[in-house]
Parts: sequence; C-alpha cells; structure tokens
Amino acid sequence: MQAPNPIAFSLFGLDVRWYGLLIGLGFFLAILISYKRAPKHGIESEHILDFAIWLIPMSIIGARVYYVIFSWENYAGDIGKTLDIRSGGLAIHGGIIAGIITGYFVAHHYKINLLELADLVFPAVALAQSIGRWGNFFNSEAHGGPTDLPWAISVDGQYVHPTFLYESIWCFVLFAFLIWLDKRRSFPGQIAFLYGMLYSLERGFVEQLRTDSLMIGPLKQAQVLSFCVFVICLTAYVIQMKKEKRSI
Repeated sequence: MQAPNPIAFSLFGLDVRWYGLLIGLGFFLAILISYKRAPKHGIESEHILDFAIWLIPMSIIGARVYYVIFSWENYAGDIGKTLDIRSGGLAIHGGIIAGIITGYFVAHHYKINLLELADLVFPAVALAQSIGRWGNFFNSEAHGGPTDLPWAISVDGQYVHPTFLYESIWCFVLFAFLIWLDKRRSFPGQIAFLYGMLYSLERGFVEQLRTDSLMIGPLKQAQVLSFCVFVICLTAYVIQMKKEKRSI
C-alpha cells in the first residue's frame, strides 16, 4: 500500500494538508463527544466549550515545544524554524501534557472536579488520536522498519511497518472500551488512569518498531515517558481505588 498525496487541496495558493484536516477532525469529535457527555459527570456542557478554546491552541503549542526540545539539534541554528509547524514536528505527548495543565486551570477556575473532567475527556482524546494518526500515513512518516507482512506500506520504495495503523486501531478500541467502562466505573479517575496505563503499554511496544523516535541519549523518549506514566497511573489507580473502598 502506497501513501496518497499529503495535500488535500489548495486554497488561495495555500496547500491544505490531510494531516491538519485529520487533527482538526479529531479535535472536533473529541469536543463534541465531551460536550454531549459532560452532564453525566456533573459538568456543564458550556464549560467544555470554554475548555476547548484554551485546549486547542495550548495542546498544539505543547506538542510543538515538546518536539523541538527533543530534537533541538535541528533548530539550534535557526530559531525561526521552531515556529514553522507546517514543515512537521508535533509530539502527541507534549500535546497531552499541555492539555492536562490547561485542564487543571480550567477545572480550578470553574470549580470542576479534576478527576471527573479527566474521566470525561480522555476517552475522546483516544478517539482523536486514532483519527489523527492517519495524518502520519498521508505524510509517509512515523512508520516502522522493514517488514514483509501483508499489511506493510511502501515508503521510498521499501515496505515497512504501518505503526500509525497499529496505534490508530489500538486507540479506537481504547476509546470504545473506556466509553463502555465509564458507565460502570467504580471511582473518579478510573477512566483517566486506565487511559494512561493502556495507551502507555501500546506506545511502548509500537515505539520499538518506529525508526524516527525522539531520543534521550541512547533511549527512546516515548518509551521512557510511557514507562513513567504507566507507573504513575497504576499507583494513582490503586490509591484511588483503596480510598473509594474506605469511603463505602
């Protein structure tokens, strides 16, 4: 399978890329789903729109800053390049971190329970990731090493692992599972912590296959962070579960 043209269409001389359209679609659906489900978590739907106004720019900035930090050698000689996101370079972990920070301040401002907000939003985040990953397919990026598997994709004449597809499928299944579980959750934070654990497990595996990983010395940055997030979320899950049992 060969990746199609990364340009969806041109408007007034400006190329509009599939990558941007898919990220935009992911944002839109995540906000829409969270807006509809907000009352079930005791949150006013209008607050989700207020959250989105801050979330969208902050998560994009966070994704860009994170990428630049871990690939500084490509930008040290030309600081202006750090603003050129059309040339590529967004890291999902940076976007999520920026989103969590933004969510904290929004929850504090509107006196929303932060764990309720997290449980509401993270299933939709998984769906947005599932959609956004297809942008990597159109850009012929974020792929794995050579393989002869029947579902391999062709990049520069070589058949490689479609790691974007692995993550897209996992994140869609994760979205469906978390939506199902949210109706049966045992304590606030359960959905958010499970998202952190299950996404980290997948990312740690898929990152091993990728050939364009951001690095921390000899280690793949995403694997290091995934391990840390998994441990933190598992610990928080157990603490919150025990806390809930004591309150019964």
